[in-house]
Amino acid sequence: MKLSRPVSVFLLAFGVWSVFIWTTFVKNLFEDVSGLAFDTAGDPTGYFWVHLTLAITSFGLGVAVGVIGLRGALAGRRANRG
Repeated sequence: MKLSRPVSVFLLAFGVWSVFIWTTFVKNLFEDVSGLAFDTAGDPTGYFWVHLTLAITSFGLGVAVGVIGLRGALAGRRANRG
């Protein structure tokens, strides 16, 4: 399957955006002082585990989408050369 250049660029940009957003989210989750992510003893709460799982899954999907976009962009570049 061939991806058009605009689709490849979109997927790559989405992957980069997703990695940035979810990395920032996890950093903020670990620094949470509102009491949602950690209880008074400093132990992680259910909120923490659910959101960490969400972030890890979304990060992985963002990387996968970004890799697809990168591969599409590189394949398009090679096709234009030869």
